[in-house]
Amino acid sequence: MAAASAATFTIGSSTSLGQRGSSLPQSKPLGLKFNSQNHLKSFCGLKALSSVRCDSELSFSGKETSSALRASFASKAQKENQNLRFFHLQPQASFKVAVLGAAGGIGQPLALLIKMSPLVSDLHLYDIANVKGVAADLSHCNTPSQVRDFTGASELGNCLKGVDVVVIPAGVPRKPGMTRDDLFNINAGIVRDLVSAVADNCPGAFIHIISNPVNSTVPIAAEILKQKGVYDPKKLFGVTTLDVVRANTFVAQKKNLKLIDVDVPVVGGHAGITILPLLSKTKPSVSFTDEEIEELTVRIQNAGTEVVEAKAGAGSATLSMAYAAARFVESSLRALDGDGDVYECTFVQSDLTELPYFASRVKLGRKGVEALIPSDLQGLTDYEQKALEALKPELKASIDKGIAFAQKQTVAA
Repeated sequence: MAAASAATFTIGSSTSLGQRGSSLPQSKPLGLKFNSQNHLKSFCGLKALSSVRCDSELSFSGKETSSALRASFASKAQKENQNLRFFHLQPQASFKVAVLGAAGGIGQPLALLIKMSPLVSDLHLYDIANVKGVAADLSHCNTPSQVRDFTGASELGNCLKGVDVVVIPAGVPRKPGMTRDDLFNINAGIVRDLVSAVADNCPGAFIHIISNPVNSTVPIAAEILKQKGVYDPKKLFGVTTLDVVRANTFVAQKKNLKLIDVDVPVVGGHAGITILPLLSKTKPSVSFTDEEIEELTVRIQNAGTEVVEAKAGAGSATLSMAYAAARFVESSLRALDGDGDVYECTFVQSDLTELPYFASRVKLGRKGVEALIPSDLQGLTDYEQKALEALKPELKASIDKGIAFAQKQTVAA
């Protein structure tokens, strides 16, 4: 993405704003004063694309990320009237989001982060048990969205009616010694049943698949939606944002860079060697030795195992996954709200390679995926090109496994 023209503005408020999604009180509009007439671009993920100054030090996750979110809202107001030099701007909470598996290790922190979004009007929480307490707890947070709980299969349909974005973290977590593939038999059935309910109750919603193995569960979801006659490849996403978050973090640490400036595209899939960080495409441009490339690539690929082992049987990467998933939800909501500058890496139906599904950077819009970004796969280094070819057989096997599972369900039915 091209760098935006430098601009500064001041925020006349001490309101706390979290990165990509904290609350704004409905009764207090946010005043913005611009010191430049240059077009102020919005931001994608952690990367601020403008030079922004913010007077408020109060922020859930830091001044820079808070400023970036304010810049996103400011961009929309400025487009409406370039001549105004003062705006009373208030994001409108207008979207319904459902989290399926909201009482779990990912679901709870994810629900909290989504509750902080100023774009969410209704937050529906579903699980097979223990979700009432989660909903009661979250409902005490003074952010605009209204929280409702739904327990068990009999309430799933009501949970999904009228929903704009469905997020599916439901399933069993990884334990020490387990691979994502070990989760397949349990999580495949869970995804099948939940996506079937989505097809029946909110077929036009964005569907975010978190349940592992994503390389297989996304094809399963696609096949179920096809069987129901409501498949829209532009609205089905495998959430691989955590790979990008990790890549950005590890590269920034390794190279002593300012994290908010770092952007590393990650392509392929969402397990082991199918995760391919394109370090040569890192922004800002930075050089790596061969040893650094090998070390960073392996660490990004095995970061989930790093967390599983560190927790010693007590869980997997729940908090970082919740953060990454919330970022992707916020990006989707911004796209639905009309932001024309939203890009994320995600595992989707793709024609960038010979594989039917592939993770890459995409442009998001109101109807889902507006465009794939092929340039990330052009001009790869020899290391990246070899790694890309090496991941394809494994990714294809996972995709085929998911498709075969879904088709077997049809035969059995």
